[in-house]
Amino acid sequence: MTVAGNILQAIGNTSLVQLRNVVPPGYAKIFVKLEWENPTGSMKDRAAQAMISKAEEDGRLKPGDTIVEYTGGSTGISLALVCVAKGYRLHIITSDAFSQDKLNQMAAFGAELTMVPSEGGLTTKKLILDMIEAAKEASKRPHTYWTDQLNNADSIKGYYPLAEEIWKQTNGGIDAFVHSVGTAASSRGVATVLKRYKPKLKMIAVEPGESAVLSGGQAGPHKIEGVGIGYTPPLWEPSLVDEIIAVNTDDAKAMARRLAREEGLFAGTSSGANVLAAIRIAERLGPDAKIVTLMCDSGLKYLSTDVYRR
Repeated sequence: MTVAGNILQAIGNTSLVQLRNVVPPGYAKIFVKLEWENPTGSMKDRAAQAMISKAEEDGRLKPGDTIVEYTGGSTGISLALVCVAKGYRLHIITSDAFSQDKLNQMAAFGAELTMVPSEGGLTTKKLILDMIEAAKEASKRPHTYWTDQLNNADSIKGYYPLAEEIWKQTNGGIDAFVHSVGTAASSRGVATVLKRYKPKLKMIAVEPGESAVLSGGQAGPHKIEGVGIGYTPPLWEPSLVDEIIAVNTDDAKAMARRLAREEGLFAGTSSGANVLAAIRIAERLGPDAKIVTLMCDSGLKYLSTDVYRR
């Protein structure tokens, strides 16, 4: 056991666990990376640290500045943690479409929240664009740095260490990586590294069935938080993707509940979508293959939602 000098040194090196009960017999082995072991309970700690560190290095972010970002929760929480550790103020543009648990966690770290109203609590293209516009206006204030996560390529490199961890933990035996798409930074970062090691590795992208724009469908409202922005994200790199699978919100929620009850894994809705897509691929690849996907964040971020509320 090593002792971290500060909270940011606790980011990464998360566990990899094999699913035992939700994967049918004869399917490929599925392993899940427990990204909720990061300090704020999500994988976004990796991206937040990368974006802020790079901006400090090249002078875009200066001591005393305020950071602004639009976010559905996890990125905002992660930015809030890094801001506490580094001494920056944080202004978050968010919405009632996202869980109150996430909003409370951002506020607990001292972030200032500006709320943008949604259409019935749903994630839509209009909501995302409204949030972006509000963040753009806020960024015009003096001494303000906008991380602009959907366009910020610095976040991609934040996931390179995640890929290295997966490669080492599977001893290079991974055949497919499955992951849902929000900004596309995490899927792109992991796929970039893994395909350097193993060009034939399959990268499977996951999106909401109600808003399957990457598959050529129409944008629509859904409730898989953190993914499916309603249009192709600027960081999306189709050359790295071998297949796209759409998963409906209700099915993703149901799998999240199954993971808790049958595997002891307490995760959010996007994690449920990841596992459902991984199971579809596992049926095709057969029992000798190994698939890795992510538990993107903790179910503790969804206690106030209908995913887990009694």
